[in-house]
Amino acid sequence: MPFSLIPILLLAVPLAEIAAFIIIGREIGVLWTLAMVFFTAVLGSILLRVQGLGLITRIRAETEAGRVPGRELVHGVMILVAGILLLTPGFITDALGFLLFVPSVRDAGWNMIRNRVTIMTPGSAYRSEPRRGTDRKGSIDLDESEYERDPDPESPWSDR
Repeated sequence: MPFSLIPILLLAVPLAEIAAFIIIGREIGVLWTLAMVFFTAVLGSILLRVQGLGLITRIRAETEAGRVPGRELVHGVMILVAGILLLTPGFITDALGFLLFVPSVRDAGWNMIRNRVTIMTPGSAYRSEPRRGTDRKGSIDLDESEYERDPDPESPWSDR
């Protein structure tokens, strides 16, 4: 998202929410409108808990199987954003939040960013899928003559 769109969104979203409150409040009444906002916040917190616990189980299973849970971590971020959107009062943010709780919508988001995500593990770098057109070797083999274990006494980082 271009940086110049952020100020526009910061202004447009609250204005759209206010307009939605006015239109919906006029149709169903103020108390029912407030009840709907409260209900979506409660429902959002319940969905956040249920889907979050299920996601933690899937992350743990992927980790125990020796795989990097990249997809599950991205889904976790999307579920967290969905929970924040549902706890924020408003009908437009609630609609976006409920959409992020749908697994197929999260999968579509994951497919859009999959090639841009690099997951770093201790001592190595892992890409969810290799970039197209790149040819990277997995390791470099050195002979004993090509490296040494003793520190260089001329190094500025050595203890003198």
